[in-house]
Amino acid sequence: MIREGELTVKWPDGTTGHYRGERGGPRAGFAINDAATLRRLILNPSLALGEAYMDGRVEPLDCSLFEMLDLLVRNAEANLSAHPLMRLNAAAGWVLRRLKQFNPASRAQRNVAHHYDLNGRLYSLFLDRDRQYSCAYFPTGGETLEEAQALKKRHIAAKLKLDRDGLSVLDIGSGWGGLALTLARDYGARVTGITLSAEQLAESRARAEAEGLADRVRFEMLDYRALEEPFDRIVSVGMFEHVGVDHYRQFFATVKRCLKPDGVALLHAISRAAGPGSTNPWLAKYIFPGGYSPALSEVVPHIERAGLWITDIEILRLHYAETLRHWRRRFAANRDAIAMLYDDRFCRMFEFYLTGSELAFRRQDHMNFQIQMARSPYTLPMARNYMFENELKTLRETPERA
Repeated sequence: MIREGELTVKWPDGTTGHYRGERGGPRAGFAINDAATLRRLILNPSLALGEAYMDGRVEPLDCSLFEMLDLLVRNAEANLSAHPLMRLNAAAGWVLRRLKQFNPASRAQRNVAHHYDLNGRLYSLFLDRDRQYSCAYFPTGGETLEEAQALKKRHIAAKLKLDRDGLSVLDIGSGWGGLALTLARDYGARVTGITLSAEQLAESRARAEAEGLADRVRFEMLDYRALEEPFDRIVSVGMFEHVGVDHYRQFFATVKRCLKPDGVALLHAISRAAGPGSTNPWLAKYIFPGGYSPALSEVVPHIERAGLWITDIEILRLHYAETLRHWRRRFAANRDAIAMLYDDRFCRMFEFYLTGSELAFRRQDHMNFQIQMARSPYTLPMARNYMFENELKTLRETPERA
């Protein structure tokens, strides 16, 4: 497996192995503490490694978790994928992926609650002040997390072309309300945010009241499939990953049904550059049950069948890697406080999640897309200059928020 860098493994019997690649690279290692863990790692490493780290049965050896996983990820994708057991596990994941992504309304709400209804203070300890739990926007890479998340909202607003007060906006998967409140406060929109998380709903409504925006922003516990009301603009950020491949037709049918004839929609989601795949089994079990990040080739056909125009696509490549780097470091800085909310095993689970996710964007094929859509080819200007002009206009008018 090891072709790049050097791996040290301390085996359950106390012996140590050193595995050096043909090319130079980083050094890292880990200890396997018992024979049962070793067997599980052989049979299903994609699931067993995360579980073993959570339980303290695999531990980094003279390195950090990031260094350990970075070395493994650098080598596993190209050098381990041909192994018969890995190919069997991958095939099983592909066959079962539609079953695992079956997300009718009742199941979708349970899946959302699994991750988003955790103690609200947890997210305040590693997200930005606005609790943006999605890819930030780093034009230079040197921005702070707070700046990059504000820039993300500005970037999205520019693509929505909020060119007059009072436009009605639907925010599908509104999180803790930050985007909806920004669109109402800074752009004069009237926003409806929908979520399936009770924790997020309560926090969003409290924020709208506290900021005096309750007359311009309303939040509802509602599944997107139940929507009938027409809107001037529709936006969805970081929610599409929870829809499931068998429900894409319903999602874009909803967008078409609820978008006014001259309306504009924007979808921001995680994607994979190498084509369709399946969700990592550890991530699906512990973090995002029912979740899947699709390839563009799985998304675009459903937009076409819904009768929507794709008016712009932008690929954000390393922006989420930088976002996760910030989250991972903030989590580490507040680990003691988080352990008091939960326990050490939970902290290890979240550390593995944040680290593995960052490496998926930094070393593997994960990225984000932003797809702008309209019902008519005449809705938007002929050239996309208006997006940049809108961003600059916002920067001039609200520099403290941009």
